[in-house]
Amino acid sequence: MWWTLLSVIAGVIILVLRFSTRRRRRNEPPLDEGWIPWLGHAIEFGKDAAKFLARMKEKHGDIFTVRVAGLPVTVLLDPHSFDSVLNDRDSFDFTRIRSQVIQRVFSLQPTNIEPTLERKWMEQHFQGCSLPKLSSSMNTHLQTLLLHCHNGSAPSEWKQEGLFDLCYSLLFRAGYLTFFERTDNAAVAYQEFRKFDNLLAKLARGSLRREERRTVSHSQERLWELLSPCGLRGGSESSTWQQSYCDFLQQEGIDGDMQKKALLLQLWTTQCNAGPAAFWLLGFLLTHPEAMEAVKSEIRGLSTRRDTSFQQPQNNPLEAHSTPVFDSILSETLRLTAAVMIRREVVQDKILDMANGKRYHLRQGDRVCLFPFLSPQMDPQIHQEPQTFKYDRFLNDDMTVKDEFYKDGKKLKYCSMPWGAGKNSCVGKEFAISTIKQFVFLALTHLDLEPCDPEAKLPPVNPSRYGFGMLQPDGDLQVRYRLKRT
Repeated sequence: MWWTLLSVIAGVIILVLRFSTRRRRRNEPPLDEGWIPWLGHAIEFGKDAAKFLARMKEKHGDIFTVRVAGLPVTVLLDPHSFDSVLNDRDSFDFTRIRSQVIQRVFSLQPTNIEPTLERKWMEQHFQGCSLPKLSSSMNTHLQTLLLHCHNGSAPSEWKQEGLFDLCYSLLFRAGYLTFFERTDNAAVAYQEFRKFDNLLAKLARGSLRREERRTVSHSQERLWELLSPCGLRGGSESSTWQQSYCDFLQQEGIDGDMQKKALLLQLWTTQCNAGPAAFWLLGFLLTHPEAMEAVKSEIRGLSTRRDTSFQQPQNNPLEAHSTPVFDSILSETLRLTAAVMIRREVVQDKILDMANGKRYHLRQGDRVCLFPFLSPQMDPQIHQEPQTFKYDRFLNDDMTVKDEFYKDGKKLKYCSMPWGAGKNSCVGKEFAISTIKQFVFLALTHLDLEPCDPEAKLPPVNPSRYGFGMLQPDGDLQVRYRLKRT
């Protein structure tokens, strides 16, 4: 019996080694499989992708293949060569990867949704003539929430809170009201959303513990209940964003159960980045007095003054004026804290032409990953002292926007890619940028806001969030705030 058991174990080990071992072929990128069969570098990749990929880049250069949980992943870090992947939709596909992720994270099986049709619908509602309406609604809700953030205390009384919680809560609730128009459960939705979002990276990687799985499952069920389209008023006369999206899903043959899961996906997609981005932007301003003074000076100098009282909600004046300092600070914030991963599946054997003239063979079925956070965003050849916040990094000497950066003597097409690039860019990036600017403008003009500890520093990033859009802090910055006296 022991010999039979040992034979079975030996057979399993042989099969694992056979199917998890890969030999580098001629003209393929450098191969680094790690020392754990099948698993490869999955643990290190999930723990801190930026640190791991930086080590691989130093070891292998701008292109290499690593094994991650059984999958060979070719990582491309040369921004001059990104378009070779981004513009070749015949060889590099994202639909299958996207479907796998949303099925794992959101329990959504969008088999009947044509991705191009869904993107077209999103573009109609997040871009063009629809954008000002969304932005105006968001601004109105933000002003209302800021006005009532002192409920239970005098407006002149200081309140203390973590800056991350303050930003995320206000922006999420304003976004929830803008898209779903349900005033009675915005606070509950935020609490459940944060529980879900905190474990999303682990959920996507399949590394949840039993108790964490129960937490995620409960939060999903609660959010599905809150977002259920059952209570919505039907018919074309209803003009809410939620109703319009449900109508689109229904036309595509998606039933009610899948609709509420699709709505959770859209809730996360539209709300996961603005709060964290606003936190980092305000955090950098609060911990860099020279940047704070520069942006406040620019706001004071706006050529056309507008009434910024809470009596008549106004659109953000930053949208209608040239604000190069503010825009530079926002660009610098996104450069330091946006860490998207652009993933593609190789659907046919491909010869990848690099900008330096080298050519590499990629195998059908492999994955390709672009990680702009490492390059161009944190590349010392492109940005001097890339780890340091410099509020004027994206400003020329004449105070115009600086958009020309170079690597290896060649001008970059992409000097920063917080939202992707070109047709691969996030559909809602204009709305996200508008929302961040609105919120920060309101915070600076309507609140006295300062760190509780004048010597406090921003917390480090949570390294497990690399690859999921805006980074989140591992900790918080305690601040105190009150409404400005008029």
